[in-house]
Order: sequence, then structure tokens, then C-alpha cells
Amino acid sequence: MKNADDIVTELKHKQQQMLEYLQKHWGLFLAEGIFFMLLGIAAIVIPQVISVVIVIFLGWIIVLAGAMHMSRALFFRDMPGFGLWLGLGILQIAVGYLLIADPISGVLTLTMMMTLFFALEGVIKIYLGFMMRPLPQWNVVLFSGVTALFFAAIILAFWSETEHWLLGLFLGINMIILGGSMVIMSLRHKDNHS
Repeated sequence: MKNADDIVTELKHKQQQMLEYLQKHWGLFLAEGIFFMLLGIAAIVIPQVISVVIVIFLGWIIVLAGAMHMSRALFFRDMPGFGLWLGLGILQIAVGYLLIADPISGVLTLTMMMTLFFALEGVIKIYLGFMMRPLPQWNVVLFSGVTALFFAAIILAFWSETEHWLLGLFLGINMIILGGSMVIMSLRHKDNHS
């Protein structure tokens, strides 16, 4: 078991690695931040459309994954677990088809899944923010995490009134905040690049 000094030393080493990486690749973070901000703006402008597009896209991914499982199961019939792989493929194709066939109902399901995503993302970003605390602009990552947790709480509090637009709207806002934090961090580390 590691003692407290070893943990602090390891944390400082990871922070130094993070700083070096950000300084070396600041341009990549800048481009990625701008890309996320543009996607976020699109999601805010047309949240209902973005919500439906997300569900249809996810449905096709699940259908393709199911087809892959079924193909493998049928191609290797003597493989252990044949029935389970085949059953999993059929289940994935059925769920994907339901999302594609009725994306409006899928939006509500996906909104609940996004609520869980926002909650987990918020916890992880808050942890990362505190991990990066001695670095410049660590509070931007922390703010992004707190915002994601706030979104999860808002969705749960107003679930019955959210209709079909909240997923696209909050996803757009979250992308803008994520993109903005990446732009701020990248520009801050650009100045320190040697």
C-alpha cells in the first residue's frame, strides 16, 4: 500500500506530464475546442432535430453491432456461447430498429441516459479539475464538471416538462462549455510553450 508521500509524488508527476502534454499539443486542443463549440451552437439552434438525429444515429450503430454479433455467431456455429451471441445480436438489432422506427420515443429514453452521462461526466471532471489544481486554468475544468452535474439535476427536476428538445439543448450547452474550456486551456498553454 502506498503512503501519503508516494501518492503526492505520483500526483505531482502526473500533473507535470499533463502540463507538458498541454504545452506541446495546445493547437490540437484549440481546434478540438472550436469544433465542440460549433457543434454545441448547432445543437442549441435546432435542439429537436439534434435530439432525433442522435437517436437515429445511435439506432443504426446498435443495429450494425447486432448484425456483427449475429454474423459472427452464424459463421462460427461451433463457438462456445453460440446461442448467447446470436441472442445478443437479435436483441441489439431489435433495440436499434425500435430507435430508428420511433425516434421520438427514443429521445425520452436517451434523455434519461444522458442525465446519467451528465452526472458521471460531472463527477469525473470535478475530480480531474482538483487533480489539475496547481496548473493554470484548472478551475475551468472544475466549472465544466459542476455544470454537467447541474444539467443532470435540472433534467431530473423538470423531467415531465422537458418534451423532446432538452436533450439537444443541454448537449449543445455542454459542448460549448467543454469547447470553451479547451480553448481557454489551449491558449493559456500556448503562451507557455517553449
